[in-house]
Amino acid sequence: MSPTPDAPPASGAPRGGPRGGPRRHRPAGGRSPGRLAGAFGDRRRDVLKERRRLALRLASGSPLDFPLVTSAVRADPSWRVAPPAPGLTDRRVEITGPPERRMAVNALNSGARVWMADFEDATSPTWENVIGGQLNLLDAIERRIDFVTPEGREYRLGDPARLATVMVRPRGWHLDEEHLEYDGRPVPAALVDFGLYFFHCAQRQIDAGRGPYFYLPKLENRHEARLWNDIFVLAQDLLGIPRGTVRATVLIETVTAAFEMEEILHELREHSAGLNAGRWDYLFSLIKTFGHRADFLLPDRAKVTMTAPFLRAYTELLVRTCHRRGAHAIGGMAAHVPGKDPAANEAALAKVRLDKEREAEDGFDGSWVAHPGLVPVCREVFDGVLVGRPHQLDRARDDVDVTPADLLSVRRISGPPTPEGVRTDIAVALRYFAAWLRGQGAVALYGLMEDAATAEIARAQIWQWLRHRVIDRETVLRLLDEEVAALGTEYPWAPVDDIRALFERTALAGELPLFFTPDAYTRHLVRRTEAGA
Repeated sequence: MSPTPDAPPASGAPRGGPRGGPRRHRPAGGRSPGRLAGAFGDRRRDVLKERRRLALRLASGSPLDFPLVTSAVRADPSWRVAPPAPGLTDRRVEITGPPERRMAVNALNSGARVWMADFEDATSPTWENVIGGQLNLLDAIERRIDFVTPEGREYRLGDPARLATVMVRPRGWHLDEEHLEYDGRPVPAALVDFGLYFFHCAQRQIDAGRGPYFYLPKLENRHEARLWNDIFVLAQDLLGIPRGTVRATVLIETVTAAFEMEEILHELREHSAGLNAGRWDYLFSLIKTFGHRADFLLPDRAKVTMTAPFLRAYTELLVRTCHRRGAHAIGGMAAHVPGKDPAANEAALAKVRLDKEREAEDGFDGSWVAHPGLVPVCREVFDGVLVGRPHQLDRARDDVDVTPADLLSVRRISGPPTPEGVRTDIAVALRYFAAWLRGQGAVALYGLMEDAATAEIARAQIWQWLRHRVIDRETVLRLLDEEVAALGTEYPWAPVDDIRALFERTALAGELPLFFTPDAYTRHLVRRTEAGA
């Protein structure tokens, strides 16, 4: 990839991207996202078509099973993924958050071993956030991200030897970047996020003793992993970087991907950094895939813990699969946000500790937290299990034997919602939509750090409960009226009509929209950006 002539200049001051401006910018063919879009745009469109075809097959009754065509890959005991890359050997605590300037400093200093800079679920894709996030990552790598707020609070990077390793999560394949086009079409958002970071930061990270590392969201099968692997190969070749320098952890957050974990690792072998268990997106995928079936009816999301049989099967299979192939297995999110109530904090931290103890004892090599205040408890738990080791790759978990029926055994916890669960889902979805449309992708709600995955499961549950008539539409509309009124009082700045319409389109329609973000992006976010709102 050749340099971008109008690439953003480097500077030590806090910055964001341009506000407003043309509907779409047009990168020349040699620029980072344009070169990738030209090479892989058609394959990405094929990926989305195949997703739709598979969804129709499953909806019509076709069984979901481990693929017969790849049985030789699963049966072959000889292959392994690449050994851990520099900075990724010990991943006992990983912190996640948007690539905002303040978050970058706090995450890098948090004591976590890895910071996942999240352009996906934790970032509302305004032009300012997309470009500003890239600038912040560049400044963090160059150690010029220190700043002082107008109130006089200082944010400065600490000891370089103790800073977290950076991993970047680009947006998913389903989303276009509405501000950029190539050959008359929007550039896939994933290629914008990957391409800009790789072009500007890959060599800098290598020079710093790390590398260009990524988290890959919402993959549904091995073919999508192969697409990413081919992107990595081309990007490395174009910049003269040795193949295998890129490393990527795949989030297993779709039901179909859970049936192809080994195949996904196999496709990414030289670029693999393991798998991660993503809870809310996994439940959201379950509803999208099987929400038409009554035996997949989920209760309140707060009642669906990781000890549920189908989630237990999924996480244990993930650990076994990873360790069989020499890959890290990373656990799910602890989303508690410490507050001012000591008793509430103590209770919440006790739940976090129990969750992390289960993961560590199951063989996970590390886990996620959403707030720096949770790093110590997560680290303490994994320290106690690892006992001086950097990971648990030696734990093969040969005792685990998971069948397709185990992965789909939702009926064992299936049930109707409570009135409080219905109201909570409506309230959370509306408040998250309000924050997202304002440009904030990670928001504290009711003591938890919520992101787009939370809103997706909340609105999908409302849709599922309505479909199976365990709640009636009149009740939902009454609660929606009440929560919209409360939202207008709490957030006087919120465009309540837009927010309500977004909820109605994405939660109350006859068919469940695959994601809320493309609708909200094109109808509201870009429009408001162009208007200078």
